[in-house]
Amino acid sequence: MAIIVSFVCAFFFPAWYNASWYLFYLLGLFTVIDAFLLFLHKNQIIGNRKTPEKFSNGDDNEVFLSIENGYGFTCSIKIIDEIPFQFQKRDFQINRKIKAGTTKQLKYFLRPTERGVYTFGALNFYASSPIGLVAKRYRFSVANSLPNYPSYLQLKKYELMAFSNNLVQYGIKKVRRIGQTMEFEQIKEYVQGDNIKNINWKATAKKNALMINQYQDEKSQNVYMIIDKGRVMQMPFNGLSLLDYSINSALALANIIIKKQDKAGLLTFAKRTENWVKADKRSGQMQLLLENLYQIKTNFIESDYSRLYADVNRNIKQRSLLLLFTNFETLDGLNRQLPYLKGLAKNHKIIVLFFKNTEVEDFKIKKAETVQEIYDKTIAEKLSFEKRLIVNELRKYGISTVLTKPENLTLESINKYIEIKAKGVL
Repeated sequence: MAIIVSFVCAFFFPAWYNASWYLFYLLGLFTVIDAFLLFLHKNQIIGNRKTPEKFSNGDDNEVFLSIENGYGFTCSIKIIDEIPFQFQKRDFQINRKIKAGTTKQLKYFLRPTERGVYTFGALNFYASSPIGLVAKRYRFSVANSLPNYPSYLQLKKYELMAFSNNLVQYGIKKVRRIGQTMEFEQIKEYVQGDNIKNINWKATAKKNALMINQYQDEKSQNVYMIIDKGRVMQMPFNGLSLLDYSINSALALANIIIKKQDKAGLLTFAKRTENWVKADKRSGQMQLLLENLYQIKTNFIESDYSRLYADVNRNIKQRSLLLLFTNFETLDGLNRQLPYLKGLAKNHKIIVLFFKNTEVEDFKIKKAETVQEIYDKTIAEKLSFEKRLIVNELRKYGISTVLTKPENLTLESINKYIEIKAKGVL
């Protein structure tokens, strides 16, 4: 550009004409030198990409890049990685300077929001010398594909919750145990702090020492996670659908259920019930649940609760805890399904987990300045109030509920499970 400006100015000031040609030749010389430095030797830049074996849906997943500079000078590197098309990042670019003879490790994060297979393309480096007039492209064919599974990173995050003594930092509530619904474990000698109500007088008389019955949490209870995959679950929040929030939460919750020595099971429903996984706690149960959760596909139809009611009663004979992940936006929508929920509640302990509309909640707190905004805010208040009416309607029939923001679903579902176990109401 400077050369062009110089020649234009030479038209008005002829004395600059010769100087402009000197600048042009000088530029050409430096371009040749720059190209000579970059193209004299092959394979002076070596790059590689390292991805996880699988993506974790809805989480920030790390992708690592390795760059080795074999040149004898510091290189400016422009990195263009051909990331999967699902991310729709057409301007993805990283710029770095790499010192001579060194290797640099970089990482960036990708947040997938759709389950499925993600395919990376080639890794492209554009290397420039300190002169910066020419760039040489290095292309590395490191294409690879990896599946995007339900959030296993979230699973690991909450894995120790079942045994942690500091659950409050995660938002998990401590619940005082009510009543006596524990299994007998052993008879032991009394120590200070034991519940005197559990003293075993026969054993005390026989041993001539104060003996007490020791109990443990009741184990091997059936817990089924039921996921609605109908059209009501397709509403997106922060890139993830309500269905995917439910899938991620179900996986993390199943891990804690099994850690607590209960049996975790799964089924999904829309027009019919699918993805049946019988409640169990065997070693391969988590992998079986993960594979089934990964395969769940959306049905853009209204879910059939009558079919759910019939299939649950036919296939789940033992009283179980049923955690139903669904969504109700209106009281009329609930009333259509309420007879079937009441029917399930007769034989099982059922918890309905559904979602606050966070966009409506945020809109409620905004200050209205126009007549239209006042009208919109009134509608938002009505929608929010109807959600609370749904909660009251379900509780009226003894059906427990969790109304939560989508991003808090995992914490709230774990809270509810721990609460049920602590109160022994199953």
